[in-house]
Amino acid sequence: MSNSSSSNEFLLLAFADTRELQLLHFSLFLGIYLAALLGNGLIITAIACDHRLHTTMYFFLLNLSLLDLGSISTTVPKSMANSLRNTRAISSSGCAAQIFLFAFFMSAEYSLLTVMAYDRYVAICKPLHYGTLMGSRACVKAAAAAWASGFLNALLHTADTFSMPLCQGNVVDQFFCEIPQILKLSCADSYLREVGFTVFSACLFFGCFIFIVLSYVQIFSAVLRIPSEQGRHKGFSMCLPHLAVVSLFISTVLFAYLKPPSLSSPALDLVVTVLYSVVPPTVNPLIYSMRNKELKDALKKLIQL
Repeated sequence: MSNSSSSNEFLLLAFADTRELQLLHFSLFLGIYLAALLGNGLIITAIACDHRLHTTMYFFLLNLSLLDLGSISTTVPKSMANSLRNTRAISSSGCAAQIFLFAFFMSAEYSLLTVMAYDRYVAICKPLHYGTLMGSRACVKAAAAAWASGFLNALLHTADTFSMPLCQGNVVDQFFCEIPQILKLSCADSYLREVGFTVFSACLFFGCFIFIVLSYVQIFSAVLRIPSEQGRHKGFSMCLPHLAVVSLFISTVLFAYLKPPSLSSPALDLVVTVLYSVVPPTVNPLIYSMRNKELKDALKKLIQL
């Protein structure tokens, strides 16, 4: 692809050059991937099988676990396979699929986290209207909207990214294909349209971020006005897992994409990308199960079967 975009493969960034370190990378990623599969799989199964968890909050949590499984399965298995086979290659169709699926799952997850913030706001600030505002039909529509928005965002970005001619080779400076790395390979005068899409997506991102922040300002104000200590503890317990997941997601993504160029280096970029693409799907099940007695009881019951 040194002179055109007709090449049928890209070369991903390798974690290591020596065989021993490649096998170490494979082993570490395998452990992380299995932990993510186990954690999210247990949550999905527990929520699906326990009728006590057939509520709005757990319905959204089930969707979150599905999105986490999708996002980590898009990037990690291919990286593991490359290390095991001692190769860096990924086909152009595989690269396009990675970009589409990763953008889809990440966008849908962020939209879902915004919906979950609204759910917590209604539950705490407007409990008498909760059944009306967050009924089963409204929940299904909200989750479907989150998935649909992720699909549309990913489709637009992927189609636009791969419609541009690539003039800067075929080496992707990341362990999976992502849009910023492909844009670096495009011709200098061909990526302005994608920049416009990126700016639009960034505006939506910060709009959702402001909505989440304002929701939690009102949530904490309402919780702190609860007279009993037990009531305040229950209110915080309802919100802290979601707030922790949102904080982890947003902080890693923002640092990955907004860090100053002076801090940029191949090693740091690789570590930051692992933080925002691999760590959240792995630790989210742990965050949600730590302070949730109902979920812990359902998981214990499931494990003891």
